[in-house]
Amino acid sequence: MAAERTSQKACCLVSEILEEAGLDREKARALRRQILQGIVMFCQWQLERMEQPGRPARRKKAERVPVD
Repeated sequence: MAAERTSQKACCLVSEILEEAGLDREKARALRRQILQGIVMFCQWQLERMEQPGRPARRKKAERVPVD
């Protein structure tokens, strides 16, 4: 089996490993799509927050600490 794997192309090895793990091409594609959609939604949310007028940045005031 090891000799067979070394003679295969790398892309075929990856596909075979994914299939052995129970993740076929369609599942991998659906998962990749879901992750990318999540990233897009997160970026849109960040842009909306940036565009809101009058929304001050949350900053903590510096504390005065006595120095000996």
